[in-house]
Amino acid sequence: MSGSLGRRLRLGGVELHKYTVRNFASTIRKQNLPLQPNSVAKETQDVNSMDQLLTAVRMKADPAYNTVLPLRVPELWAESILHDSHKAPSTQAVEEAQATTDPLTPRNMHDSYCEVVLPFSSSPKLLEKYTNVRGGIRTGKLMEHLDSLAGSISYKHMLGPRVDSLGKIEDRGFYIVTASADRLDVLSPLNPSCDLRLSGQVIYTGSSSMEVAVKMETIGSGGEDETVMLGRFSMVCRDAVTHRARNVHPLIISTPEEQALHTMGEDMKKRRQSQALRSLSRVPPSSTEAEFLHSFFLKHGENNRSDQRVWMGDTKVEKTMLMFPQERNIHQKIFGGYLMRLAYEASLGFSNASLFMRGGHVRFLSLDGIAFAQPVPIGSILRLTSHVLHSTSSEEFPLIVHVGVTANVVDVQTGNEITTNEFRFTWCRDDPVSAVPQRKIVPRTYKEAMLWLEGKRALERGDEIRGLRTKHS
Repeated sequence: MSGSLGRRLRLGGVELHKYTVRNFASTIRKQNLPLQPNSVAKETQDVNSMDQLLTAVRMKADPAYNTVLPLRVPELWAESILHDSHKAPSTQAVEEAQATTDPLTPRNMHDSYCEVVLPFSSSPKLLEKYTNVRGGIRTGKLMEHLDSLAGSISYKHMLGPRVDSLGKIEDRGFYIVTASADRLDVLSPLNPSCDLRLSGQVIYTGSSSMEVAVKMETIGSGGEDETVMLGRFSMVCRDAVTHRARNVHPLIISTPEEQALHTMGEDMKKRRQSQALRSLSRVPPSSTEAEFLHSFFLKHGENNRSDQRVWMGDTKVEKTMLMFPQERNIHQKIFGGYLMRLAYEASLGFSNASLFMRGGHVRFLSLDGIAFAQPVPIGSILRLTSHVLHSTSSEEFPLIVHVGVTANVVDVQTGNEITTNEFRFTWCRDDPVSAVPQRKIVPRTYKEAMLWLEGKRALERGDEIRGLRTKHS
């Protein structure tokens, strides 16, 4: 096994890599993407600036229209079944949808602003619903809210700031789905004694996509509001009949702050495209990565009998669930935010990190990315599988782990599975170094080796981002 893995890595990292990178570089140049961008420093600068810019644009929004739109279907599930809302559209309906061209009136950036306040300081009953076992706040539930917030913001951009309900998507003619969550960073610890404000707005639009920035702040603590979390979502608009891409309203850029946010949104989209092209599912690892992995495997692989070595395959945690209609969204699929909470909480991401770290205080650092490849149907069997993909340490934290969670819809008749979502999280132990076991995740197969390298990239990127923030704070 070890010899085969080593030979394949050397082949992918040297001979194949030289050929692939030439074509890869050509592809990037054709798409006007930077070959080796200083993306970490730029992204950190963007996040640090985004916080203040979002506040400046928020001040222009009319408080009367800041409410979040309900993203639940207005009819009961039993009525939905009777109406057979999922039947295939007729040829006439498709032709009518294609012929309909609503005017795309430009929108102000602040028109899409939405906010929701969780009054933890004044509502012990509400706080109880969000409290975790250590007395802190359940981050998974907050992630679920952020995804719903991003959806509400996107619908408000499409429908205008005065809209107070969505109605049926058949009447609206379109629906909006979450394509990806680029990153969600914890900037400071959550304080359960303070109220939380979740807010955001559209900061960039493509032809059928929207970049949405969201943030979470502690408010009403007697001092200044403090931002504790920032996130970025990519939303896509689809036609309700044909399910093809549908154009979205462009943005009006009227202030320097809006122009800065718009540029950041455009950079976010380009950065995501660039990172997708560099994914190890598309191109081989670099020769440096292959050499590092080969040396690591020789040191910690088959010939190492240390108790600190943990095979990646042995960290597998799995959960299979039936998807109920109570968690459906406006277009009769399972809420993306609910899936985020399941991946984080439901015996998977957090639990896997805790099992690997063997107790202690486990702290959430970042959501490093989510891909929404396919919708999850109501009534489907969903299999969630989690692995610890990489482990390391830093000057600040004695143990850091990168956890991947894959969501697959299972066909009960054939047993075939389709991947619908990929989640990536980072956790750490912040106990004294002497109390933390220095366990090493070791890949055993070529596929695991590529996941290990992807995890290594994510942890290095996160460590650099946190270091740059600390330096400039």
